[in-house]
Amino acid sequence: MGERFEAAGVAGRGRLQPQERAARHAEQAGWDWFALQLSDGRDLMFYRLRNKDGSASDFSGGTLIAPDGTTQRLAVKDIIIEALDHWRSPRTGTRYPSRWRLQLPSQSLSLDIAPVINDQELDLSVRYWEGAVSIKGAAGGKPLGGTGYVELAGY
Repeated sequence: MGERFEAAGVAGRGRLQPQERAARHAEQAGWDWFALQLSDGRDLMFYRLRNKDGSASDFSGGTLIAPDGTTQRLAVKDIIIEALDHWRSPRTGTRYPSRWRLQLPSQSLSLDIAPVINDQELDLSVRYWEGAVSIKGAAGGKPLGGTGYVELAGY
């Protein structure tokens, strides 16, 4: 699993995070990464790599994992993510999305995702927002909830 790398005569396998892959593409401005655990037993991970013009990069993608462990790969065309609200950091002035509607039409899945608290910004060598989120939504008309983690960079 993973890609093969070699550095200074040391070889091995590793995995690049989506944001590390994003650094390879000059047109990308940042990313929105969602890691969600749903109350129906499914897990959903999706990273939207944002281009400088605001569009989602074709390199965006993710995985839906069923309770039995089977997986479905997701492409940018499979998912709709809409920012419903924003929060401005009182320290840096950066404006971040702070509530989202995520839809996966092929699964009749609609999720409203909200931060547990808005102020989860980190201002390190790279400024970004990452933190816990709560989920309310429906799948096939049946209510569901969940918890998760979102990371936002490039705002």
